Amino acid sequence: MTTEIGVWEIINGKLESLDVSLAQAGRREVEDLEKWIKDNPIILGQDILIIGEQVRTKSGPLDLLGIDKSGNLVIIELKRDRLPREVIAQALDYVSDISSWDLDKVSDECYKFSSMPLEDYLNENFEEIELEDLKVNENQRLLLVGFSIDEPLERMIEWLSNNYGVGVNAVILKYIQTRSGDEFVARTMIIPEELEKERIRKTGNKIEISDEPGHYEIEELKNLLKRYLAENRKTTQRIKNILLPLCLDKQVVTREMIKKELVKKENVSDEGKAGLILATISREIGIASRDYLRQIIEYEKPNPWEKENYRLKIEYRSLIKELLEKI
Repeated sequence: MTTEIGVWEIINGKLESLDVSLAQAGRREVEDLEKWIKDNPIILGQDILIIGEQVRTKSGPLDLLGIDKSGNLVIIELKRDRLPREVIAQALDYVSDISSWDLDKVSDECYKFSSMPLEDYLNENFEEIELEDLKVNENQRLLLVGFSIDEPLERMIEWLSNNYGVGVNAVILKYIQTRSGDEFVARTMIIPEELEKERIRKTGNKIEISDEPGHYEIEELKNLLKRYLAENRKTTQRIKNILLPLCLDKQVVTREMIKKELVKKENVSDEGKAGLILATISREIGIASRDYLRQIIEYEKPNPWEKENYRLKIEYRSLIKELLEKI
């Protein structure tokens, strides 16, 4: 059984079916549907901003990429007809790749689409958000968009959402053209939008966060730090090249100091983007498995989500200086 939306017009007290496809109305399904969604993403739900189209992933091109006000990336897969059950496997494959993207990768895709840095694009389109508090790509949402949906896919979506808290939903659209030529697009969702958001909030990120420091012996600590600082990741390199040198140079390193150094050393466009990058550094130090970072670095927490006044513990200053000189 396939779920779809039916629409009727009342004419002289009788129901007349309005069953006109986009093609029958002279619309180009691919171009018109994508354009409508890009220009009016509200049709997909509240607070979604499109930041990429035909985005290249390891599994092939993704139709549209969005972001919501919580910083969750929204993977949008369009089907111009019905949504078959097979589409879920392809879409989850996209999510598995995109979930590993860091802030720089997301910013690159946004710039390709909008010719604007991510922080500027968010500021321009989302009111009342604090960029430094935004957790970009900490969670992902998956939206499957079509004009009808097979019952097995609907069942799988509800099962994934109800039992595992997966942020997946289906948006079913209906193109309507009245006899007078007026055009409408109707929408329904398999899972109510507010319920989907609440499940995402409750599930959260699977990465465990902690403020507890490690308690490693000096040789083991040295090896852990050596392996970590050699990683070719943007966040790791920023901790190595910006945060740790600042901590060696200053007794206390503030957030403002780090942002200014990011602007200076990485040619970051402004302190808005620097704030976003600082949030990724802060979260990296808070990952439970990175307790060796918290063994050498202390910080204050003026707010539960914010770290401030970073300090390198005195007993580890010579160790960090030695590692930075060798790596």
